[in-house]
Amino acid sequence: MSCLIDSGYKGSITWLGRVINPAENIRSEALKTAEANFEGIVGESHSGTTRPACVRVSMLYPKNTEIRNTRQLSILSAEENAEIAESLGLPELDPRWLGASIVIAGFPDFTHIPPGSRLQTKAGTTLTVDLENKPCNWPAREIERNCSGHGKAFKSVANGRRGITAWVERPGPLSMGDAVRLFVPSQRAWQPG
Repeated sequence: MSCLIDSGYKGSITWLGRVINPAENIRSEALKTAEANFEGIVGESHSGTTRPACVRVSMLYPKNTEIRNTRQLSILSAEENAEIAESLGLPELDPRWLGASIVIAGFPDFTHIPPGSRLQTKAGTTLTVDLENKPCNWPAREIERNCSGHGKAFKSVANGRRGITAWVERPGPLSMGDAVRLFVPSQRAWQPG
């Protein structure tokens, strides 16, 4: 019996990119196609089978402890990005400013799809959802740099709409316009006590 069920939801990739030099800024460069291997998107600074622990897991490990890299990708929702842009008073929110790897359209409440869910393209490229991506100051700085007076509100406005982090379960190609299916865990929600 499968541990995953087809959610019935289908979306599509509307944007692809990769962060090249995060020491300078979080800005992504736009791509038309990308190759995803077991380390992430080829050429992406967040790629790798391991990574140093960061603030996301600070309650578990000291900073820079080597851990498995389940944060290979930053995947955003086209619909949630539009909501954030509207709340910031901007006509649109450029995914490059957010350090996005992929933007997907067509999934409601995307930021809250369950960890362990799979996003799969027709080619079979499969991405596993790790966690909700919490808003931080890096994108806020990029927004401010490009649209003065709009970046400071990003963290509060993007809360609950910042997308997810993910890792590559099955390598393969990714392209603009690729159809994506969502598979969610079949288990019930945790109910302690």
